[in-house]
Amino acid sequence: MGEFALGQPVPRFEDPRLLRGGGRYVDDIVLPRMVFGHVLRSPYAHARIRSIDASQARAAPGVLAVLTGAEWQQSGWTDLPVPGGMRRRGGEPMYRPRFPALVSDRVRWVGDYVAFIVAETRHQAADAAELIEVEYEPLPAVVSTEGALASDAPLVWEDCPDNICFVHAVGDAAATEAAFARAHRIVKRRLVINRVTAAAMEPRGAIGDYNPADSRFTCYTTLQRTHSYRAELAEIMHVPESRVRVVAGDIGGSFGMKSAIYNEVALCLLASKLLERPVKWTSTRSEAFLSDAQARDHVTEAELALDSAGHFLGFRTRTTAAVGAYAQANSNVFVMNLGTLAGVYRTPAMHAEVTAVFTNTNPVRPYRGNGRPEFAYVIERMVDEAAAELGIDRIELRRRNTIPPEAMPFKTGLIFTYDSGEFEKNLDLALDFADVPGFAARRAEAEKRGKLRGLGLSNTIERAAAGGFEAAEIRFERGGTATLLSGSITQGMGHETVYKQLMCDKLGLHPDQVSYIQGDTDKVALGEGTGGSRSATLGGSAVLMATDKIIAKARTIAAHTLGVAADDVAFEDGQFTAPLVNRALSLGDIAADAWNPNSLPDDMEPGLVASAAYRARDQNFPNGVHICELEIDPDTGEVDIQRYFVVDDVGTVMNPLLLEGQIRGGIAQGIGQLLMEDIHFDPGSGQLMTGSFMDYAMPRAGGIPDMHCETNPVPTKTNPLGVKGAGEAGAVGAMPAVGNALVDALATLGIRDVPMPATPERLWRAIRQARHKAGDECR
Repeated sequence: MGEFALGQPVPRFEDPRLLRGGGRYVDDIVLPRMVFGHVLRSPYAHARIRSIDASQARAAPGVLAVLTGAEWQQSGWTDLPVPGGMRRRGGEPMYRPRFPALVSDRVRWVGDYVAFIVAETRHQAADAAELIEVEYEPLPAVVSTEGALASDAPLVWEDCPDNICFVHAVGDAAATEAAFARAHRIVKRRLVINRVTAAAMEPRGAIGDYNPADSRFTCYTTLQRTHSYRAELAEIMHVPESRVRVVAGDIGGSFGMKSAIYNEVALCLLASKLLERPVKWTSTRSEAFLSDAQARDHVTEAELALDSAGHFLGFRTRTTAAVGAYAQANSNVFVMNLGTLAGVYRTPAMHAEVTAVFTNTNPVRPYRGNGRPEFAYVIERMVDEAAAELGIDRIELRRRNTIPPEAMPFKTGLIFTYDSGEFEKNLDLALDFADVPGFAARRAEAEKRGKLRGLGLSNTIERAAAGGFEAAEIRFERGGTATLLSGSITQGMGHETVYKQLMCDKLGLHPDQVSYIQGDTDKVALGEGTGGSRSATLGGSAVLMATDKIIAKARTIAAHTLGVAADDVAFEDGQFTAPLVNRALSLGDIAADAWNPNSLPDDMEPGLVASAAYRARDQNFPNGVHICELEIDPDTGEVDIQRYFVVDDVGTVMNPLLLEGQIRGGIAQGIGQLLMEDIHFDPGSGQLMTGSFMDYAMPRAGGIPDMHCETNPVPTKTNPLGVKGAGEAGAVGAMPAVGNALVDALATLGIRDVPMPATPERLWRAIRQARHKAGDECR
């Protein structure tokens, strides 16, 4: 419908409600007789628990219950889900430690769960926690991902003698070895990707509400997938799914971090069952640093083999990835996007190996991109390093190895088969868009001001909507208004806007005529949820299928009412027309008739309702080019990003305004990781050293450049809408583009290894060391 049609830059329908304070987040929910929970956390990275005395806490004012590991074991509930499916190097199954909601014998990271106190008020619960006496026997800890593999490294789990959770390899090792044997040049680099945290705007929270009248649990929490969450909760509590309701209201960001069943959720539900009162827990920001799952934390040894003309022959990587103290995340998250290493290049032989290790740190989970930014960073940094070693222009080297569009579908050397894409055209558009030919003049001008200017680019590709399904349901009321129910869960991405746009475009409705419901397993019958840039592809396709079913049924009703064949009824802009009888009926007219059995064909059920579930049989591959120009002040190490340009191919653009918001947000997170964000643990004590926003630096508006975004849509045939996922594209392209820009700025000083994050102090020290070295060489 005109201004609300698919492809129009429609502002988010959610925003007025949220900006006026109408959001309903989990901490906004107040239930009758509700009480509050508080977690007592470990102050040690690794320690044996000798004893716990909670007697004073139980006697404290307002305290209703104190749960420890003993009470958790007595409950009979199952521990939190621990993934499987992978294997260790010798072929034995991966190491899968128990993950109880409360520990009883040993703590394994600063923030581990020791006790759960429930009281009439938050403050009473927190005060009572101070009264619990825990006798710890401190043990050696390991917090370094690389250090976990050392022969003398402390063991996180005594029966896991090498700290290795699993080892996973993909690709053709023999072909890759043969490619390296005949290579003219082999480029080797060690690339470290540091640990970060999601730092979502809304901290995690949960309410457990057990109703003894019907033996039913209701869980209000922050998550990404309600129905699978309900299934896992039911398994933990040993009850049927029908006795569990999961509700997600507004969610202030997740990026993958909130997708797990956390300990506090199970504890709130258990405490509610014991007390027969609703129990709420809300994380503080400081608590979030200690308890939220964290992300990234890779060390990769990469090797790229090239012939004398600069063609890629083979590429291999060996990555050590941190799991944390517990295997909270599905093991696939560490390896499922290894195919990103292939990039947009024709490398014929590839092999990648990932060793996942335990450390005395927060568990690791997916974070925006989930392996895509890490592996894109590796391949794109290696291309720049190869260009430098061979003396070939980095843009020319990319051109020589880029997959042409006529090669589609293209099977890469590692896992993926691309169905569509114009990778070199993206590059050409971006080079022109960013005025790359004018960079030399801009660099010369910066040099006169004493600045080091660099230009970095990335040409990346990622997998989106990898398998699974999504569901949607449309229900028309008698008055012609409708309700759209979606299995997707938004954490701020604008699902309501895009899905309404799609529905209104197809059915000729105004958005004000459509109500939107998500995130309640008692209301939404079916759904899989959000993750992996899947919502446009899967959720959008489900909405499209449901609208088709509505039109088909409504056409049959219109034909019956007008006395013509269904094939003689046309539908456009909300109107059914029958030229043979020169009559028309609106969709609203049909909705009213649908509730009257006497107005329907004899074999038709009343109501204008349709549901659909779209199953993704093929993934899609969004891709794009990022170009970043920045300046470094050599006297302070401060980085100023001057210009940023993006050309993305996300297939059909459903809403350009929301798309640009997604791209910009991902870029900001990529910039944050490259320049400032860093989870750092003291190597001796295992204490978190960056446990607040005073120490953990976050990108601010003043440090984020104006971003110029364009699209080069190449619709995919892998789904009915032709869309490619866009939610993680910004983060995927930003990390390597900014990293390459930093190296380009410092290359004149002989610096080609830039630490992550490249803080002003680290850059200042690197520049100072390089200048001293140059001075020594001159002498």
